[in-house]
Amino acid sequence: MTLQAIDTIAASSACLSSRLAAMPIALTLVESANAEALRKRATQVLCDGLDIDCSECLFVEGSGRWLGRDGDQVQFDCSDFSHPYAHVIRSGKPLTLSVGGARTRLDHAGFQAQVANFGAKKQLQVRPLRAKDGDKEWLGVLLMVGEKSTFNTLSDDPGMAAFEELLCRLWTRLSREQGERHRSRALRDSLVKINDGARRQALADQLADELLGQSTAMQALRRQVVRAAETNLAVLLQGETGTGKDRVARALHQLSARSKSPFMAINCAAIPEALLESELFGHAKGAFSGADHAQEGLISQADGGTLFLDEIGDMPLALQAKLLRVLESGRYRPLGASEERCADLRLVAATHQPLREQIRAQHFRADLYYRLGQFPLTLPPLAERRDDIAQLAQSFINDFCAREKRDDMGITPAALRLLQRREYPGNVRELKNLIDYACAMTPQGADIDAYVFPNEHVFQGEQKRDESMAPASQGSGMGLSLPNDIDDLRKTLRDVESAIIRQRLMHFGGNRAQAAASLGLPKRTLAHKCQLLELDTK
Repeated sequence: MTLQAIDTIAASSACLSSRLAAMPIALTLVESANAEALRKRATQVLCDGLDIDCSECLFVEGSGRWLGRDGDQVQFDCSDFSHPYAHVIRSGKPLTLSVGGARTRLDHAGFQAQVANFGAKKQLQVRPLRAKDGDKEWLGVLLMVGEKSTFNTLSDDPGMAAFEELLCRLWTRLSREQGERHRSRALRDSLVKINDGARRQALADQLADELLGQSTAMQALRRQVVRAAETNLAVLLQGETGTGKDRVARALHQLSARSKSPFMAINCAAIPEALLESELFGHAKGAFSGADHAQEGLISQADGGTLFLDEIGDMPLALQAKLLRVLESGRYRPLGASEERCADLRLVAATHQPLREQIRAQHFRADLYYRLGQFPLTLPPLAERRDDIAQLAQSFINDFCAREKRDDMGITPAALRLLQRREYPGNVRELKNLIDYACAMTPQGADIDAYVFPNEHVFQGEQKRDESMAPASQGSGMGLSLPNDIDDLRKTLRDVESAIIRQRLMHFGGNRAQAAASLGLPKRTLAHKCQLLELDTK
């Protein structure tokens, strides 16, 4: 059918223009790569062949409501009769009028801008362009501006009719091919997303061995860890103490492209301020008293891999500024060194402190916070994943048995019910300590039962946590049984004090600061008592 149109043009080329040969015109149009290129070539052919001032093809966009212009954001509403295109689409017939008349009768701003540069005596003609198959779908309209005599000769010109037919047939074919390409591309993209989603889900499922729990919160966390591991963005892990931020940091490293490079970790709260900078940046020989030899810092050791800064909220402000420079430029200077070094590392930071409050209190730099939080992850507390307690408890029991070379043991439903009612300010770490204690108190060959847990550890019924923390004189939860035959008061008091401190430390997951605060003691006093009573709280 395209060949028929070419033949028709060839037969009537003299009518269209004596200066145009039909075959080159047809080839020019046929060689168009897409509908937009076709429209541009068609309008150029008309301008050159008919010697008109302007020619433009406007196209009907997908919804059928708007006419658009190639390379322009202006759109024409097909039902808005303040421009001539709506009249042509409604009637399906060409419309010819003078530019001056159009300016007077039609006040559409976009249309007025189109014809603003043409003289009032010029004529404009708008011709409908529709598909030539049975659907007769609208393709667009053709606008031409020129002399009146030019358009008079086109009214019955078979060459112009053949040109329009060829244009419409090629336009229809290219549009449908483009639509097929779009659908194929969309299908490929969908398949890629499906495959990518399946791959990510498989990785998230693999993480279930490291980040235990089948609760909704943990499944969502594992998916986020997989997405974070695919990037080189700095990750900020936030959450209550004992939620497993160190495990998440290691999982991020293991899933990342840096997994074969070093993973270096440091707890910023556990290193004295005077030594923390040296630990991170390293030092040159003689940098300070006692620096008998040069030492590589963790930043250097983590080059190519991952650096995990735990409890970054406790990092001194001066050191925060130096860390920010490393993150922004990848450059740092060891203590006492004369030259800067480069490091390519991925930073994972963690804190249980509310950093926004720290920023308001001017204890943490806002610029560092935003640089660290490129990919923020919040770890759920155990209170939001109580369904995971049974799995966690059994995993900790298995770990204890393997570590202590004990026979396998389980846990009774009664003990699990007590664990699931308990409050866990120390989260998973506190649960692990509690399970270790229960395992140690359970005889060989038996399962952990409810009776092995002291009242301080498991709150029966609906007893509240604050009630359990009341002073021992009120008889609220210390669970201590005092013998009636006391013959050494000093030793008995020492034993009672030891039991109270041990249980309170276990309650807070080994956190001396919280245990001391709950007992009304300074942290230093509690540390001294632990030393005198030979309590190992590590």
